[in-house]
Amino acid sequence: MTNNKMTKAYLAAILNALIIGFSFIFVKLALQAAGPMDVLAHRFTVSLLAAMVMLVVGRNRLRLQWSSILRILPLAVFYPALFFAFQTFGLVYASSSEAGIVTATVPILTMILATFLLRERSTLLQNLFMLLSVAGVVFIFVMKGAQTHSLNAAGLILILLSAFSSAMYTVLARKWMKNFKLSDVSFVMIAIGFVVFNAMSLVQHISEGSVSSYFEPFLSLKFVLAIMYLAVLSSLFTSLLSNYAISHIEASKMSVFNQLSTIVTIGAGAVILQEQLFYYHFLGTIMILVGVIGVCLPQGTFSRRNGMRGQ
Repeated sequence: MTNNKMTKAYLAAILNALIIGFSFIFVKLALQAAGPMDVLAHRFTVSLLAAMVMLVVGRNRLRLQWSSILRILPLAVFYPALFFAFQTFGLVYASSSEAGIVTATVPILTMILATFLLRERSTLLQNLFMLLSVAGVVFIFVMKGAQTHSLNAAGLILILLSAFSSAMYTVLARKWMKNFKLSDVSFVMIAIGFVVFNAMSLVQHISEGSVSSYFEPFLSLKFVLAIMYLAVLSSLFTSLLSNYAISHIEASKMSVFNQLSTIVTIGAGAVILQEQLFYYHFLGTIMILVGVIGVCLPQGTFSRRNGMRGQ
């Protein structure tokens, strides 16, 4: 693979992490006007509309047959359907800090799955760097005061299933992405999210007798702006970026890049929401950055340097 393609893949992974990192602020804004399930439903509704507009404007045609859709379906089921569903219900029983600690294990789960399903191999040093990035995320959340001992079994299982869904999606996408167009895969993923979350939201409204309030959140300009960011950038655009990156970068490496989102979220919170930063934010950020850089270094980098010094 050419260096140019790898550079583009790494840039796509970094941009994907940046967009996701800012998305947490917009989720908070959207939740001021609607419940979690409505936010997901409206997010993927607008995202699907944006995908259709993109296809029409770009004069692109979906080259999907039923056999192709069935092959892409497992990807879309794991992400976004199962990932967001498990995460949403898991947060009912667990705090965001506790969920953040558990979700930080995604690179480890991805590495294990990639080893068995993709036969990917990583060096001991790369594994240590990966653990360092995970430790950086966990360190930040623990120092923020997460009471991990209060996490009940239901919350733990649901958040772990969410993390597993993310890892499984990354591995399957790495395995199958080269056989499909990026736009086709992204469209199917968003369409599945649209069906799943709108169905869940409508069931909730019907059970509560509040169907008439389904579109009420759109009366808020703040909600509309938040949903536009979440739908167009944080759903449609990131699906294209992540699918492109995964098609070129090893699954275990790609999952580590997601840890960068934690850094972006912290920085955005400090700048936009005026949240206070402490020493552990900076120390954890350094651990994450060093870990990500270390994982992405070519195998044999350190051994070559040591060899040069011994000459």
